Amino acid sequence: MPRFRFHLQPVLDQRQRAEDRCRLAVATLERQRLDIERAIRACQDGIAHERGELRRYLGGGEGPVPRRDARLQAAAGASLDARARQEVLRLAGLCKRLEAARSELLAATAARKAVELLRERRLDAWRCEQSRHEAAAVDELAVMGASRKEELS
Repeated sequence: MPRFRFHLQPVLDQRQRAEDRCRLAVATLERQRLDIERAIRACQDGIAHERGELRRYLGGGEGPVPRRDARLQAAAGASLDARARQEVLRLAGLCKRLEAARSELLAATAARKAVELLRERRLDAWRCEQSRHEAAAVDELAVMGASRKEELS
């Protein structure tokens, strides 16, 4: 029985590999995005904690407030705020790269699907051709059987 052979299979394989590379790039960037978002949340939690500590120092009512401690607490909060702003800027740049990677993935997927569609069409045409050959072979057998019956009669 003849087998279907798609002559553009190497092209399809190459496009699949390109799509896989794009998918991996998107996944890597997504992972980085999650890490940055986690760092931003940690900074926000730290800022909230530092503000609570500063409030405790300033609103304790236990006498004079050690200015050095209050200054250190405020500086710690400001440092976390600056770090959070840096992470937000990193996230913005990463989002642009992620958007570009997603559009590349979309293009790679479309290119692969175009070749797959061509493969499906050619497979359907091949199957139709095989059916025609089988029908012709069955007809030939029927004609040969009928001619033998005539010869025997």
